[in-house]
Amino acid sequence: MDSHSAESLLAELRKVDAERARRTLDPALAARVQAVKAYQQKRFAKTYADLLANPRYESATRFFLHELYGPGDYRQRDAQFARVVPALTRLFPEDVVDTVAKLARLHALSERLDTRMGEHLLSPDITAPDYAIAWRACGEPEARAQQIAMTMAVGQSLDRLTRKPLLRQSLRFMRGPAQLAGLGALQDFLETGFDTFRAMRGAAEFLSTVRQREDALAHALFRADDAVLGQLP
Repeated sequence: MDSHSAESLLAELRKVDAERARRTLDPALAARVQAVKAYQQKRFAKTYADLLANPRYESATRFFLHELYGPGDYRQRDAQFARVVPALTRLFPEDVVDTVAKLARLHALSERLDTRMGEHLLSPDITAPDYAIAWRACGEPEARAQQIAMTMAVGQSLDRLTRKPLLRQSLRFMRGPAQLAGLGALQDFLETGFDTFRAMRGAAEFLSTVRQREDALAHALFRADDAVLGQLP
């Protein structure tokens, strides 16, 4: 990763910090944004109930559910991203650092869009019509398309990592150094992602299904198609 790319990524992480700081100053907004995250996790679980019931795809679906769509607190992991970028890229192989960079950019965009959604909600008690109205009020179809594309890019990167037979052993050897460097949460994400995608034995069908359904849902929400409400929790 060159210095320009590193600075660009650090700028994205600073945007996440700014979003969090802004929400800290407005507890009501913070509560609505947290409700958006929890609602989106429930929506993802509903959209992919069939994959959650499929032994081949269950683990990967849960990985997406908790790592990319969940309401969890990722501040520790984000801080570790920021440390990896300028000073510790030598600890992880370049293709691993590239995966981390993609995840960080996705996270930054998602945080901004979640804040925008929270701004257009009246209450943390979100119904399907509330969510659909806030989605359209938030707008930004290009950003939504980018969000889906970034999600696919993270999944594709993890899938590519599983094709490097020595990488899993390298990740195992990095546990100690990663812990000493204060990168435990990042290390856990990488190991879990690697193992989850390797166990799937090819992610093409899984990622294609997610891409198709996310695109269709986004387009239906922007069209104000009432039928889409049945797809929401």
